[in-house]
Amino acid sequence: MTLIDRNGAPSVRKHFLFYNPPVVNKQLNVREDETLAVKDLAEEFLMNGIQTIIFARSRLKVEILFSHLKEINKGRNRRANICAYRGGYLPSERRAIEKGLRTGDIMGVVSTNALELGVDIGQLQVCIMTGYPGNMASVWQQAGRAGRRKDDAVIILVASSSPLDQYMVLHPDYFFAGRPEEARINPDNLLILIDHIKCAAYELPFHKGDRFGDHPVDDFCEFLTDEDVLHFHGGRWYWMNDAFPASGISLRSALQDTVIIIDQTDPGHATVIGEIDRFGAMTMLHDDAIYLHQGRQYHVDKLDWEEQKAYVRKVNVNYYTDADLAVQLDVLEVDDGGQVADGPVEKAYGDVSVRALPTVFKKIRFETLENIGWGHIHLPEMEMHTSSAWIGFPEEWVRTIGKETFQGALIGLSHVLRHAAPLFVMCDQADLSVVPKIKAPHNEKNRLFLFMINIRAASVLAKSYMKRCRHC
Repeated sequence: MTLIDRNGAPSVRKHFLFYNPPVVNKQLNVREDETLAVKDLAEEFLMNGIQTIIFARSRLKVEILFSHLKEINKGRNRRANICAYRGGYLPSERRAIEKGLRTGDIMGVVSTNALELGVDIGQLQVCIMTGYPGNMASVWQQAGRAGRRKDDAVIILVASSSPLDQYMVLHPDYFFAGRPEEARINPDNLLILIDHIKCAAYELPFHKGDRFGDHPVDDFCEFLTDEDVLHFHGGRWYWMNDAFPASGISLRSALQDTVIIIDQTDPGHATVIGEIDRFGAMTMLHDDAIYLHQGRQYHVDKLDWEEQKAYVRKVNVNYYTDADLAVQLDVLEVDDGGQVADGPVEKAYGDVSVRALPTVFKKIRFETLENIGWGHIHLPEMEMHTSSAWIGFPEEWVRTIGKETFQGALIGLSHVLRHAAPLFVMCDQADLSVVPKIKAPHNEKNRLFLFMINIRAASVLAKSYMKRCRHC
């Protein structure tokens, strides 16, 4: 690897602003929803002809923000061309948006971190972040999208009510002193390793006894032979598939299976409007969900789980849906463990099985964000294997303070860890899950499990967090 640490990108003076929405509930210290604050700020820039990019933390947030922003054109003489951009859109749709941003035909875009880097979108003047992105590397990547002209640029971080956001805006010295985090990779992750071996075999055949990195490849190649991906002949494994392997490997998810979204508003002209991984489909494309695409609302008439197709049709309703997941976890293997700083608290990490089951969905009104209804979700449980770090406390603590009180403390600590972990590990808070167990299935003791839903990064997180467990 070669370090490139000299920045050759054009840059101008940048004004970095923190905006903390007003408190609307003093007792709970809850502030105005950051989405509404971002809408008001973005409207000022867009209506004055200033090209602006708005970053949001999730695909759902992107669509909600875009739904609000597209309303600003109604009843105005001056109109701003605004688009949404995220994973799941068709490649042709994404390329058209990127071109519009470069040419200036599109004045505003609401995006996930899909536009954070790696895509040329021209020279924007304003960047608005909906909440702290989760790590400093993302902060400066997103901020770098603005300020490539000769004029000054503005970057605005709009805080949510989350503890991490509030800490950042109330401690600007800490924020600006923060260096981009170290990126950690685990090339031995089985899912990553197999994909690399596929691509390597496409370039050159493997000989029996060859090594790939630190690993003998014979077992891996025999597995791929059984899967009809490689062919063994004359002491070598040859690539035998018609497809180019890299084209089927996602840079964003380890889950290769995707659900195709089919718009059947016009029964005679059904069209594919997007795709989403199966894990995301559980919460966004279940029956009776409202799927948002470029600010348009689609009712999910049917999710065909076996065929991996979701059938939707355009509707005009004033709500969106959000689903809840019930998560169960089982320890498969303990890789390492010990005491935290030679104290009574135990730490360990290893392989776990995570079973996720969508249970209910809520209907949330756009304007007021109030819950106006709910419904059951009927989908099979989905299982994935990932890595987890966990900590446990002495059982005498449970007996001393009482089981019910201890369980409440464990739940409280789980919220703290979920918010604090991104400060120590390079990950998005939305990809983290923390599961407290008063009696863990594998040993009947209390445990607090921390794992990644994004399973490509999972083993990196577990080992990295274990090294930092002295901070707990």
